[in-house]
Amino acid sequence: MVSDLTDGLLCWCRAGFEPELAAELGERAALAGFAGYARAERGSGHVEYLGVDGAALSRALPLSNLIFARQKLSLLAELRDLDSTDRISPIFDALAGRGRYGDVWVEHPDSDAGKPLAGLARAFGNALRPALRKRGLLTEKASPKLRRLHVCFLAGNHALLAVADPADAAAWPLGIPRLRMLADAPSRSALKLEEALLALLTDDERQRFVQPGMTAVDLGAAPGGWSWVLARQHLRVTAIDNGPLAASALATGLIEHVRADGFHWQPPKPVDWLVCDMVESPRKVAARIAQWFAQGWCRRAIFNLKLPMKKRWDETKLCFDLLREQAGGTLELRARQLYHDREEITVYAAR
Repeated sequence: MVSDLTDGLLCWCRAGFEPELAAELGERAALAGFAGYARAERGSGHVEYLGVDGAALSRALPLSNLIFARQKLSLLAELRDLDSTDRISPIFDALAGRGRYGDVWVEHPDSDAGKPLAGLARAFGNALRPALRKRGLLTEKASPKLRRLHVCFLAGNHALLAVADPADAAAWPLGIPRLRMLADAPSRSALKLEEALLALLTDDERQRFVQPGMTAVDLGAAPGGWSWVLARQHLRVTAIDNGPLAASALATGLIEHVRADGFHWQPPKPVDWLVCDMVESPRKVAARIAQWFAQGWCRRAIFNLKLPMKKRWDETKLCFDLLREQAGGTLELRARQLYHDREEITVYAAR
């Protein structure tokens, strides 16, 4: 059975944060002039926003502006009651007359219910690619110039078809970068900053703004995971924390450890970067980051906001309002709930 769904978005998210993503999509869509509704189930790992022109809404809501979405797709069709002996024919029917695609990803939600579908998604993708090429629906080699087809299994007999603009979509399946934890990393939190640099900055920005010899301050640095990541990029880091740093961080030779309170220490001169992963209330952290910008102590910052258990979207907006009001001037903000985040979001801020 095929039911056309040319009127909505599909977004992947962290399981348990579907209400936050639904609230964000609803508010941002309304501000852009779209009146739709969210369909979400807690723990499902995805949200559908329906009742609107999905392609038009996708253009109005760039992925870079969304916080709780790991990936953003325009819906094409919903396939229910799929026959396990022939799941490909209904896809051909749904794609008839819709053009050609530059790549195809077969996915499943990153949730307790979705993870058992990983084997099916992998095997089905291997069968679907040559079948699509034989029909002329898929290029021989992946092309970022054409739309990317997504087949999203919610169950063995239930899938959603969607498309992505590669220029306005995450570059990894499910929006999850595959990062490897190195043996000498001081902590797993290092992966958060590595992912933030990939997800929140463009390729050009990473080349221009993360250069050897630049300076950085890491507030609440111990045991030194974020300082270590910056030192691996050959930045000179001042790590502020009363606690000890891991030997592997100090071994870089680019990290100076200052035993001080991250909420009171002041730099002797401005630095290129401020990073912060302190476990404090989000508004307290936001106020401290705003102070650094207001005083001209840093040019750019990446920091985490640890969100409360309830009203996370409301708290996020309050923190952003506080940052803009107290930073003293126009501040560019981008944020994402990263794969390596937990009950938090990671924010990039710059003048």
